[in-house]
Amino acid sequence: MAEKSFKYVIVGGGVSAVAPYERPALSKAYLFPEGTARLPGFHVCVGSGGERLLPEWYKEKGIELILSTEIIKADLAAKTLTSAAGETFKYQILIIATGSTVIRLTDFGVQGADAKNIFYLREIDDADKLVEAIKAKKNGKAVIVGGGYIGLELSAALKINNMDVSMVYPEPWCMPRLFTAGIAAFYEGYYANKGIKIIKGTVAVGFNADSNGEVKEVKLKDGRVLEADIVVVGVGGRPLTTLFKGQVAEEKGGIKPKFGTYWIKDGKVFGAFLEGGSPEENKAIAKVARVQPSVDSLDQLTKEGLSFACKI
Repeated sequence: MAEKSFKYVIVGGGVSAVAPYERPALSKAYLFPEGTARLPGFHVCVGSGGERLLPEWYKEKGIELILSTEIIKADLAAKTLTSAAGETFKYQILIIATGSTVIRLTDFGVQGADAKNIFYLREIDDADKLVEAIKAKKNGKAVIVGGGYIGLELSAALKINNMDVSMVYPEPWCMPRLFTAGIAAFYEGYYANKGIKIIKGTVAVGFNADSNGEVKEVKLKDGRVLEADIVVVGVGGRPLTTLFKGQVAEEKGGIKPKFGTYWIKDGKVFGAFLEGGSPEENKAIAKVARVQPSVDSLDQLTKEGLSFACKI
């Protein structure tokens, strides 16, 4: 089979047939009944005010954009990637940008979670299927499982489509990792005023389907049963690291990144960037930026990494 060699390879972006795009559009304007967003309208980096990076842009910049290709094996020692079609890609430097995949209720054996019209949102294909279901179940009932970004955004989008929307999540308020109780109360009140029903402190434990296999009811742990024509689940994601198992250090289910970057000018460290880190390590990095200590050589920083900051 074909073999290609590159200095740099970026693996990630899914196996889509389209160039990279800005995912937030999928849970917003992509689902709107009017003023609908479609590609090429939200290819990167137009959302942040930059150029719209169409396939032609990559070609003009000398970047080979390889689409519709799934990498099924990564040999980091041999610096080789293998695709499902048997193609081999050799590299000098690999940039892992595989992102995450959605957590599915079927992963936990939730009864009936494989019924039709239970959706997860990650790719354009997912959004297209949801758009068709919204049209088919016009003015129907939707249940959103999850109180995070996806839950809030999908609840709003389906309400704009004139559906009867209920949100279900186990936490005491929405977006608990980001919102205080007061901020969450503001948004929950706003959603309630728009007619969205919010059910907190319980979870979906099962689904009932009709004779066509389409979801019709959501069973909650507290005993309630909600009618549903459409269910959208947004309960988090998992890092896509399977390709690299046993070849890289991992933590919290993802790849443990190496220390970030120091910026040096006139023999002094005048800036630093840290990938992750504990509160103590973050304080050390901040101190380095303030103190701007002298450094003997790049080799010293490369060898010491984070420990250089921690000793300042």
